[in-house]
Amino acid sequence: MIVTMTLGDWLALLTHFLSLSLLSIGGAITTAPDMHRYLVDQRHWLSDAQFTSSIALAQAAPGPNVLFIALLGWNIGMNAGGNHWPYAALGVLLAMIGILVPSTTLTFAAARWGHQNRELRAVRAFKQGMAPIVIALLIATGWILASSQGSTIKSWPLWLLTAVTALLVWRTRIHMLWLLAAGGLLGWFGWI
Repeated sequence: MIVTMTLGDWLALLTHFLSLSLLSIGGAITTAPDMHRYLVDQRHWLSDAQFTSSIALAQAAPGPNVLFIALLGWNIGMNAGGNHWPYAALGVLLAMIGILVPSTTLTFAAARWGHQNRELRAVRAFKQGMAPIVIALLIATGWILASSQGSTIKSWPLWLLTAVTALLVWRTRIHMLWLLAAGGLLGWFGWI
């Protein structure tokens, strides 16, 4: 996939990730639905397969969950530069600066203030009120990832696997890597 990006497009990539950074309550993965909307549907900088592969690869790799942002930036740069790594490095740099700097700065300041004022009723209420928002954003991310593989009746095994996995994560203490391995085996054997 080859895309043409101007300086304005690179700045748009940076500013979009800057704004998403401040919305990434619960981690950068919670903003994946809007990233998909912007990068795949609106700008066409990535294909649907590149988007979902970036998330799957980063989640399977050891390390922080934010690695998928670097892979998204890498793929955008590779698409823009015709497979030349300097463009890919620029994509990684802009995406990572955009997603990390605002939220890190805000988190540092808010955590410091929240710790100093942890006994205030408003601080306790805020913490309790954020839990449902984070859960809803994670469900939206799962929906985007599952629906990219098909939303027809023929895709029922994938949707069943998604629902069972979500239920297991919610109700048991099974480590997610075991569930990821099980899903990988099911896919490898061609059962989903």
